[in-house]
Amino acid sequence: MSDVKTFSDESDKKLIVKAYRDLLKGLRGNLDKSSRKQIRLSFEMAAEAHLDMRRKSGEPYILHPLAVAKIVAEEIGLGTTAVICALLHDVVEDTEITLGDIQREFGNNVSKIVDGLTKIKGVFDVTSSEQAENFRKIVLTMAEDIRVILIKIADRLHNMRTLESMSRQKQMRIASETVYLYAPLAHRLGLYNIKSELEDLSMKYLEPVTYRNIAKKLAESKSKRTKYINEFIKPIKEVLTDEGLNVNIYGRPKSIASIWHKMKNKQIEFEDVYDLFAIRIVVDAPEDNEKTDCWKIYSMLTDFYTPSPDRLRDWISTPKSNGYEALHVTVMGPFGKWVEVQIRSKRMEELAEKGLAAHWKYKEGNKNNDHLIEEWLAQVREVLNSSESNALDFINDFKLNLFSEEIYVFTPKGEARTLPAKSTALDFAFSIHSDLGLRCIGAKVNYRLVPLSYELANGDQVEIITSNRQKPNEDWLNFVVTAKAKNRIKDAFKEEKRRRAEDGKELLKKKGEQLEVVMNTDNLGILVKYFKCFSVIDLHFQIATGKIDLDLLDSLHIAGGKFELPNLAKKKKAEEMITDAQFEENVRQELKKNAELVIFGEASDKIAYSLAKCCNPIPGDDVFGYVTATEGLKIHNTKCPNAVNLMSKHAHRIVKTKWSKSHEIAFLTGLQITGIDEVGMISKITNVISNQNNVNMRGISIDSEDGIFRGELMLFVNDTIQLEFLMDELRRVEGIQSVTRLEH
Repeated sequence: MSDVKTFSDESDKKLIVKAYRDLLKGLRGNLDKSSRKQIRLSFEMAAEAHLDMRRKSGEPYILHPLAVAKIVAEEIGLGTTAVICALLHDVVEDTEITLGDIQREFGNNVSKIVDGLTKIKGVFDVTSSEQAENFRKIVLTMAEDIRVILIKIADRLHNMRTLESMSRQKQMRIASETVYLYAPLAHRLGLYNIKSELEDLSMKYLEPVTYRNIAKKLAESKSKRTKYINEFIKPIKEVLTDEGLNVNIYGRPKSIASIWHKMKNKQIEFEDVYDLFAIRIVVDAPEDNEKTDCWKIYSMLTDFYTPSPDRLRDWISTPKSNGYEALHVTVMGPFGKWVEVQIRSKRMEELAEKGLAAHWKYKEGNKNNDHLIEEWLAQVREVLNSSESNALDFINDFKLNLFSEEIYVFTPKGEARTLPAKSTALDFAFSIHSDLGLRCIGAKVNYRLVPLSYELANGDQVEIITSNRQKPNEDWLNFVVTAKAKNRIKDAFKEEKRRRAEDGKELLKKKGEQLEVVMNTDNLGILVKYFKCFSVIDLHFQIATGKIDLDLLDSLHIAGGKFELPNLAKKKKAEEMITDAQFEENVRQELKKNAELVIFGEASDKIAYSLAKCCNPIPGDDVFGYVTATEGLKIHNTKCPNAVNLMSKHAHRIVKTKWSKSHEIAFLTGLQITGIDEVGMISKITNVISNQNNVNMRGISIDSEDGIFRGELMLFVNDTIQLEFLMDELRRVEGIQSVTRLEH
């Protein structure tokens, strides 16, 4: 094949030819002669540009863009333009090819998308030290052309599928970034399969032991699960077929990450997770009959199996904002097991598999859901408009508002409004109009008077009550959840602060005239440092509100019309600067001498460290170090609730750590135990811990309700081996149902 004539290695040629042909197979259904020519040209350009490049695994680099293009075509369902962009997504950043070259060969559309991909190249690179700020670039580009983020998600998916060749430290950082942002983005865009795979692959590297254990148990129970699914399906299939409905029924296992999430949230063992799989019923029906047929299937299903009344989810009448449509119902199946059933049409299935964005403007004949993606992008732009918020606030607002579950509430006239779950009456007011939110003093929910902080529920009808005398209150920020409400409230405070700051500015100017000092940039900078203010506006504001006494300026030394800070203040500031800026570099220099920092080893006396109280790691746990500005090196468990945030937002502060083999020190950890409440249970537990295993307890607390007890134990152990042995011993105690380690 001429496309790869430049590759000298025959085995490389075979791999590349196969990958290219696989890509074309996935596009065969909608590939005309012109499109085929353009794809071939983009492949040849990428192959030549990446000719001498190889991945960490040793494979030719061109295999990566080919794999990304295949994901874009087959798993996301985008067309020729996106495939060309996927093939070229790394060339501008990594090779001699320019955007001008791409524009000449492929036109404006392709060059714009490749430009967008180039701008966000490395946003989540492990060397990036400004990840939170760089995330803005992703969102800005996404708001312009959503294909950019779809190709970026495909790029991340292939990188996660081939993460084995990376170092352990890079695996953890990339996995954290993936589960923190990319998986939620995939979910929000309706790419449910990709979202699940990203979460599973992230868990594989972040929590490898738990991942392997659940995967092993799923494999062991597969034949038993398949048999049960067949027994459940058989009677339903016959009846639906007799009714003339063309259906496909199958069982689909839940992802490993979702199973683990349920185990943690409900504090249950793997064996107690009832919905390890979901039954999916997909009906092939004309679009006009979809709803009728889905509800008909629901009616016939519940004739066979009793439904759980509080587990019906109707996303056919009211689709999710990313376009997802289906009926979800949980029924009591054979042998007393609850089974989740998803009912949808073939069109809805395609939408759920490929995502709403794949149907938006880039596939002809699928424009029914345009308004949904436009509404979501309008929310994206709403968050972007708050340019004064810092980067971390921006990410938190974005994730909270655009990746959260939703509720539907109604205006007094019956107009439906979509809000994030946990939204309050005040959030609703701001969603209608900013002025309405700023003047809001209360609300009526379902005709009943409620406070501003009232948390809304699905189906609530809300009427806002206002007053012209109302002004925003700082407490409002404690209970609003939407980005729009938070930003408008902050803007109101800033405006008020600016207004008050003008008064302080005048007072400071007059004081300066008395001291014969001009309040120029240098002097204002010195005063900001001296009074420990955040900015000049903050300085003026604190003067206006009386928090800063201007008489203190009389004690400052003035030379040549310029303030001079006292030596003591200078020294203190210098120490603070060392703590804040140089500490991290000191740690870095020390780490160059030690490939890995050994905790409780010879390196430990050179670097200040402490164990994080949020996760209480113990020897044997997979851990990492986080460089703080004031508390030295903090050691965290990789399962720590804060681990993903730290590794995704502050990757440059993460350092490798490992345990030495010392067993002389005891570490505090916790266990959660549930079981049957019976006489002597506490005695049995303490006997196993203290008498049989010689483990010291710091505390025990047990609550009992309706014959069931739940307890938390705080223990001192040497390492995870001792802890796991103790947990196995406790599980053998009659009456104890589960023993799990406290995650925080």
